[in-house]
Amino acid sequence: MTDIEQGTALAPKWDAAGLVTAVATDHRTGELLMLAHMNADALAATMQTGEAHFWSRSRGRLWKKGETSGHVLRVVEMRIDCDQDALWLKVDAAGPACHTGERSCFYRRIEGGALVRD
Repeated sequence: MTDIEQGTALAPKWDAAGLVTAVATDHRTGELLMLAHMNADALAATMQTGEAHFWSRSRGRLWKKGETSGHVLRVVEMRIDCDQDALWLKVDAAGPACHTGERSCFYRRIEGGALVRD
């Protein structure tokens, strides 16, 4: 356990579906842009290309963020949490991170049981 928590070896703790959670934030502002999941192939592609790749649970396939929109997430820094089951990507976004066209997928607040747009 100490090797995983304090060592230098990258050893992601994949869940039963072979995934880890990944969050992306703007490297300049710290704004939370999106949450997605990565499998081993997505992590390898991200590290190799410097552009964020994820595993689409709904499509059942690997996808590069921005592959159709051009709104690529260029990875400036990647971190992993202490028990290696979550990733944090600090990125430079080439456009909106959300497929709805919003800068962030988190563009609504929950207030009194309703959603309020920022």
